Amino acid sequence: MGRGTALGMALGVVLDAAVGDPRRGHPVALFGRAAGALERKLYGDARGRGVAHVLICVGSAAALGVAAEWATRRRPVARAVVTAAATWAVLGGTTLGREGRTLAGALESGDLAAARRRLPHLVGRDPSGLSAAEMARAVVESVAENTSDAAVAPLLWGAVAGVPGLLAYRAVNTLDAMIGHRSPRYARFGWAAARLDDAANLAPARLTGLLAAACAPVAGGSPARAAAVLWRDGHRHPSPNAGRCEASFAGALGLTLGGRNVYAGRVEHRPEMGDGRKPSPPDIHRAVRLARAVSVSAAALAVATRALIAGRAG
Repeated sequence: MGRGTALGMALGVVLDAAVGDPRRGHPVALFGRAAGALERKLYGDARGRGVAHVLICVGSAAALGVAAEWATRRRPVARAVVTAAATWAVLGGTTLGREGRTLAGALESGDLAAARRRLPHLVGRDPSGLSAAEMARAVVESVAENTSDAAVAPLLWGAVAGVPGLLAYRAVNTLDAMIGHRSPRYARFGWAAARLDDAANLAPARLTGLLAAACAPVAGGSPARAAAVLWRDGHRHPSPNAGRCEASFAGALGLTLGGRNVYAGRVEHRPEMGDGRKPSPPDIHRAVRLARAVSVSAAALAVATRALIAGRAG
């Protein structure tokens, strides 16, 4: 069955590359609606209620994955199909690249209004007062961080734990996006979602940093320089994980990332990472190219790892 899982993961990666995310009825969106409905029933300004919410949501996703693998335990073709569907559902690298290129096109054409309307699809910061250069930085930083969340992390968890790992990781990451931010409503209720997401991304974010350094030449960069910036600056970000991705991308692209960010009226000053100039709109294309190379490399590693596990088990 392990070989069926490996084949299914490979097919899911190809499917994501070919079609990306559907505009309507995406399984992750359906999960988000269910999680939101549960939140309305469980919400309270207390960590315990947030823990219960996370346990039910993530536990249900993992249980669905376990049930799918049990149902296909003697049917290798069905296992491959189920794994391919799960892999496609949890990956978002193709859509991430499309969003990045769309924003790059708007910025390069000078249509700042269109870019400001589109920017919230990728980042949480307030776009209303951002210049073209500031929006370019926001997009590059988002592409860097989300390469881990949308591609490397789900693939790594799929390699380790099959379909349950794929679904459970996407549930964790979706909950963090929904309730894991610091706000009066979610400071306590969202604590468990945020901390679990941090834990789930510790290894994937560092793997993303290493792969971005290795793939730096596809964006005109130097692996040695990217690795040096990753080592020097990766820990400076307030997130235990995002900094590893952003620092490595900064080094690979020869840019400086970080600075002043505005989130719904709240100003945050992020440490700068890298030694180069600030990003400009054309750099978004280079970031997307680097993200694609990292995603393909992660997919190859994940499929090979799963096949190796199957070989040893069989």
